[in-house]
Amino acid sequence: MTESDTSNLRSAAWFSPHDLSGFVHRTAIKAEGFSGFAMKDKPVIGIANSWSELVNCNIHFKLLAEAVKRGVLMAGGLPLEFPTISLGESLMKPSAMLYRNLMAMDVEESIRAYPLDAIVMLGGCDKTVPAQLMGAASADVPAIMVTGGPQEPAHFRGKQLGVGTDTWRYADELRAGKMTQADFDELEASAKPTAGHCSEMGTASTMTSLVEALGMCLPGTASIPAVDARRAAAAEATGRRAVEMALEGSPKPSEILTKEAFDNAITVLVAAGGSTNAVVHLLALARRVGVDLQLDRFHEISERTPRIVNVRPSGEFLVKQLFQAGGVSAVLKELDPLLNGDAITVTGKSLREGYESAPEPDGTVISTLEEPFDAVGGIAVVRGSLAPNGAVIKRSAATESLLQHTGTAVVFEDMFDLGRRIDDPDLELDENSVFVLRNCGPVGAPGMPEWGMTPIPEKLLRRGIRDVVRISDARMSGTAFGTTVLHVSPEAAVGGPLAIVQDGDPIILDVNSQRLDLDIPPEEIERRLSELNLPEPKYVRGFGKLFLDHVTQADQGCDFDFLQAVPGDTPQRLPYGLISGWQGGW
Repeated sequence: MTESDTSNLRSAAWFSPHDLSGFVHRTAIKAEGFSGFAMKDKPVIGIANSWSELVNCNIHFKLLAEAVKRGVLMAGGLPLEFPTISLGESLMKPSAMLYRNLMAMDVEESIRAYPLDAIVMLGGCDKTVPAQLMGAASADVPAIMVTGGPQEPAHFRGKQLGVGTDTWRYADELRAGKMTQADFDELEASAKPTAGHCSEMGTASTMTSLVEALGMCLPGTASIPAVDARRAAAAEATGRRAVEMALEGSPKPSEILTKEAFDNAITVLVAAGGSTNAVVHLLALARRVGVDLQLDRFHEISERTPRIVNVRPSGEFLVKQLFQAGGVSAVLKELDPLLNGDAITVTGKSLREGYESAPEPDGTVISTLEEPFDAVGGIAVVRGSLAPNGAVIKRSAATESLLQHTGTAVVFEDMFDLGRRIDDPDLELDENSVFVLRNCGPVGAPGMPEWGMTPIPEKLLRRGIRDVVRISDARMSGTAFGTTVLHVSPEAAVGGPLAIVQDGDPIILDVNSQRLDLDIPPEEIERRLSELNLPEPKYVRGFGKLFLDHVTQADQGCDFDFLQAVPGDTPQRLPYGLISGWQGGW
């Protein structure tokens, strides 16, 4: 489609007809103060904005949206901003993850229902990015993302802090009696100094990095800090590119999100020591476009990929320093031998063309492949009698001596049980114990909250112990750390073996051998499973019931079963004329 040939634009079906239907559609826009010229032969660019005063990570998105609009107008398009649900990891209960699929449906159906020729997505906080990607992938209209960028580093008593990673450390110091409440209150006042998402390689920065690795944003834009003027300039450039994509009719998400693109994203994930949450999101996104991505692929790629990014919680720096060292583009350039560099991106060009001019590794924040920070990638997959369908562990943020460990179980039925008993001085446990937290998965919690980094008991903290092996069917914050096995599948609430673990049972963890076993006789496991009574559903109506009835397990991405791509399916075609017998459609 050329600039002068706009008759095939998707929006033309709404605005071009000279009948009552076209009349109604055009007057709807003119009522907002637009002229007929604003709509005539121009691509309409939808700006899906997840701004909300409930989500501090995204609070600067009004300004970013204005920059996108400026770029759209410069390129001759009509920008129309629309709101979507916004998911904030800090305030939403029981978990923002409970609503990721709802936001994805919101985005998908908004794109599908409105006269939009291309989409610019504004996402930042953890779940907003995968939700928008999932919705756009299912709608399959040309789409491009502007991520929000990390906030400025916090400073506390002369030290530069990450938002989550250092908070968890100081919280342990408080409980251990090595920090006063007054000191902790002082930390609270300085912990989040600006707009933007978490400043370390938590889930938000991980997902924004993967957006660039997938090819869904402009090269070099993933790690620009939120308050840097270059973030707004990138938004403007994204608006201009969205107009080009609308006129060309491509590339669509289905053309970008290929098997090769997902391998690229996983390679960056493990090379950066990124969040385990990204595993669930990539599995879900792949299924939206019909890519057969399995959990074991993460382990395979992690085994061949060294960790070359030195950012917390798997390293010592923050994302701002990563940006100053060349950003995700520099990481991609160093990983080139391990990537599918010919994969197409939103630029219409290859991924390699976007990073080939990036700087070389500085050796401090980004290493070379020959001299990495770790010989293997940051994430491993384990499975066995305790996790038949698999579980994940961020080995780059774990205690190396605990990656091969045998200990006896201390079982917590749920987070409420854990809260009541974790600091009970009579609770029998020591540094060799294996903490088991269950009923915190997609169905059990519900919504699979970030409860997997269970706290260390106060009596162990006071002895100087800062890590033990922890196993759960929950997730954990990407900013968290420790020897924590997560996403155990199937979860306890649907009858997974995690539900039958008893206090004192021996458990074997061997990450190098990909092993997680309940070390009791198989016949005893079968007996306990046969006697298991499943908990009552947490919801009996509304979205909660829809979630419980249709959510898949962690190894399948926790998406709804009815939102996954059907082989051979095409995007749904619906008529939208107002007059009976009017021959409209897409």
